[in-house]
Amino acid sequence: MNKWEYKTIKVKPGGFMGGKVDETEFERELNQFGQYGWEVVSCFDTSYGQGTSREVIVVFKRPVVD
Repeated sequence: MNKWEYKTIKVKPGGFMGGKVDETEFERELNQFGQYGWEVVSCFDTSYGQGTSREVIVVFKRPVVD
């Protein structure tokens, strides 16, 4: 049976009331976690409403090595 560990990060969008993620910085951060064996399993935003985002939440997993 596979065993997994999970990690969650929150990314704050920029701009007035949020809503704009720096794609280059976001990709750099995802790649950094990937180099340590983390795989993205979910990514979603929490909204203020009317198209603005409060934060983007990314969930990663990687196998536990016994």
